[in-house]
Amino acid sequence: MANLSLTHYLIRCEREHGLDPELRLLLETVARACKSISHAVGLGALGGVLGGAGPTNIQGEAQKKLDVLSNEILVEANSWGGYLAGMASEEMDNPLGIPVAYPRGKYLLLFDPLDGSSNIDVNVSIGTIFSVLRAPAASELDEQAFLQPGARQVCAGYTVYGPQTLLVLSVGQGVQVFTLARDTG
Repeated sequence: MANLSLTHYLIRCEREHGLDPELRLLLETVARACKSISHAVGLGALGGVLGGAGPTNIQGEAQKKLDVLSNEILVEANSWGGYLAGMASEEMDNPLGIPVAYPRGKYLLLFDPLDGSSNIDVNVSIGTIFSVLRAPAASELDEQAFLQPGARQVCAGYTVYGPQTLLVLSVGQGVQVFTLARDTG
């Protein structure tokens, strides 16, 4: 499947393998958020995103400014689309339900917005890790909804921000790698 864009690949999976159209749109939204994170990472000190942000995350690690920004980018991008029931992030103390002002979807998004953030200030590759699960039918989401076995993942992937920005993705049809074309997005 050489030279397919992410969108082309996901549409092919939708047509040939029954990929849920809502999942396709969710993954395209995650990819757009990762493009924004890639841009912020690429700016480094010029963007004012290096250094500590003050508090620690749920893992007890000191948060970096870029951790916080990456989390905000992913939450904002995915809150309003109607594909998610909730999100959980390493940078948030508790899972986040979708605000009532927006439609509730059937998926849960779990992510580490910027894995390896201790490497930010020394210009070593860092990345975003994500997983998508089906949301339980219950109207209220609690922490248990996000604690499902890995075998129940609908898809998973990660983005590496380095000399190239790579998105590595599995939707159950093997693993595909996409490279961000910075000139065209």
